[in-house]
Amino acid sequence: MAKRNVSLTEIQGLIRRWLDEHDEASASKVMTLLYPQVHRIVRNHLPRGMDIEDLEQEAFIQIFQSFHSYDFSRPVENWISRVSMNVCLKALRSKRRRPEWSLAELGLMETAALDTLLANRMDVQPKPDDTTALLFSLLEYLTPEDRTVIVLLHLEEHSIREISDITGWNTALIKVRAFRARRRLRKLIQIPANTL
Repeated sequence: MAKRNVSLTEIQGLIRRWLDEHDEASASKVMTLLYPQVHRIVRNHLPRGMDIEDLEQEAFIQIFQSFHSYDFSRPVENWISRVSMNVCLKALRSKRRRPEWSLAELGLMETAALDTLLANRMDVQPKPDDTTALLFSLLEYLTPEDRTVIVLLHLEEHSIREISDITGWNTALIKVRAFRARRRLRKLIQIPANTL
């Protein structure tokens, strides 16, 4: 977010100006500066079948409605992550899937990647796009909280501490959720524990 040579104090100044004066130019600039972070979070936690723009819009609505509760002594990036993650978790909970799934629900690319993984052939690797499609299909069957931990930990490569800052969960809970989520993923595709 601050990669555009915008300081934390400048962003906080824009937020204060919007809060105090309802300055639309400040609000527009805040949205422009925060959009890449919100987009990345929403894209990585988007429930299947949901429009990314709708969820981004919902995230920005929540952000602007919650600016009054922002603690200006804390980094705005962490606060934006937390609000955006909560919007995503709410959407995931509302789209909770049944616990069982079938191969018929997978597309051709996902089925090919799964076949390659289940064959346990080290000489043949599935295409990265196929594997990614399979992974996101499988993530649909985790609870929203478990999915969030797996995405943050393994796909976005955040540390346990960073995940705690983003979600507000303690580190022990995050470790337990990650363990259980990996176990659930292994069970879904029936791959031995030492390969996933």
